[in-house]
Amino acid sequence: MMYSQFFVRLAVATAFLSAVADRLGFWGAPGTANASWGNWANFVAYSDQLNFFVPASIGSLLAIGATILEVVLALLLLIGYRTRFAALSSGILLTVFALTMTLSFGIKVTFNYSVWVGASACFLLGSYRDFPFSFDRLMKKNQKK
Repeated sequence: MMYSQFFVRLAVATAFLSAVADRLGFWGAPGTANASWGNWANFVAYSDQLNFFVPASIGSLLAIGATILEVVLALLLLIGYRTRFAALSSGILLTVFALTMTLSFGIKVTFNYSVWVGASACFLLGSYRDFPFSFDRLMKKNQKK
């Protein structure tokens, strides 16, 4: 159990950070093999397609907000700080992504990117109360002393 929790934390965190790296161009230029967006402008255009129901000015804020949330939640999961909160928040974020992707492009896209699987893994992780290999565990041990 303790290794599977750690693996889920790493998997979700690296997925979030990889997506952020892509939108910042770290995986290559637009159109290259490893890049989905390749730059910030392409990501914002994609985000605007997902969030077709809001004005473009708000769409840009949603793109920034999603990016900030992904980085913060990834870091929390990596170090295991407020792990339950980070896991549940990540599950909610991924569910919102899945729903907007479904509304915008259809359900199949969410399966291609395993968004529902990621959300489910986060909710399962959030059901635990104790997190081995985490800052939370270290803090709990220090409180007992």
